[in-house]
Amino acid sequence: MPASDIGLTMRDLPPRPEGRAAIPYRAAEQTPRRIGVLLIPGFALLTYACAVEPYRAANVLAGRTLYRWMHVSPDGGPVPASNGVAVIPDQGLDRPLAVDDLFVCAGGNPTAFDDRAALAWLRRQARRGIRIGGLSGGPLVLARAGLLRDRRCTIHWEYRPALVEAFPDLDVTSSLFEIDRDRVTASGGTATLDLMLALIAARHGRALAAAVGEWFLHTQLRLPGAQQRSALQHRYDISSPAVLRALERMEASIEEPLAREALARAARVSVRQLERLFAAQLGRTIRAQYRALRLDRARALLQETTMPVLQVAMATGFVSAAHFARAYRAQFGHPPRAERERARGGGPAAARRSTRRVPRGATVA
Repeated sequence: MPASDIGLTMRDLPPRPEGRAAIPYRAAEQTPRRIGVLLIPGFALLTYACAVEPYRAANVLAGRTLYRWMHVSPDGGPVPASNGVAVIPDQGLDRPLAVDDLFVCAGGNPTAFDDRAALAWLRRQARRGIRIGGLSGGPLVLARAGLLRDRRCTIHWEYRPALVEAFPDLDVTSSLFEIDRDRVTASGGTATLDLMLALIAARHGRALAAAVGEWFLHTQLRLPGAQQRSALQHRYDISSPAVLRALERMEASIEEPLAREALARAARVSVRQLERLFAAQLGRTIRAQYRALRLDRARALLQETTMPVLQVAMATGFVSAAHFARAYRAQFGHPPRAERERARGGGPAAARRSTRRVPRGATVA
């Protein structure tokens, strides 16, 4: 789909609809701010739309062109999104992109993107002093280019284990978005809209940003520190405070699993009582739930990193590769190495939900 077909070219947008009053905004430079989007094959279309559409809306609501944007692709050709829709870029990497802000939009399996020419091009862009951002899986690309050193950053929660394992020295948060000097990152999806509203507010005032958000039925401007994931009680659809406290400790202690006794102390109940609560609320024993959590993390690392299988096993609390392989096969029906082979053909599994509530009586080997 050509960008021009969906109104995403470097041209002035049509005037605001007849009868709509312009929203008051704070003037900045006289010339429009230039926005660039580097699309990595397999990018998430929702993330991309949440990056560009707020600027279009700001232009319409302000009654003048405050922003212009253009697209770039690694090879200069059309870039397919994760759902197959393709965007035709304005240029490739054969020359610099004349922009003020550059956002890298990636999805699917961003750890598989290792285009050295693209990474070198990003470093050259950074040396020009422009602000660079990463969206959804984009921060992994920026990290690989060496552009997140000494910067606070965030990334989609499914990609976070891969980023932390590959770049342990980075300051990675679990926030919706982060703005740290000349680097901005968003965890993807609608968090990208929150980031863009924050950038519009910083440049042209909260009134215009609020109007843009309202246009997209996004009536609350979420702060950067807001968490990406729902509260545990909503994710697991449970209400027991003791089980929730235990799950919180489990999720925070994947590499070095805690004993049942330590989890019971954190839950403020006896081990026997905690086992009864897990059976009633989750249909699993404490041990089975903990193992499922660890194996889910292992699956993410196998799909989204190039870590050796033994290293994945150690990072998820298994004492040996053989023990890990047996547990993995019992959980998912195939060995860890087969998971990696599958991942080479696509991104993280959308159906990775084995730690969710299961029917009472189900077991995990």
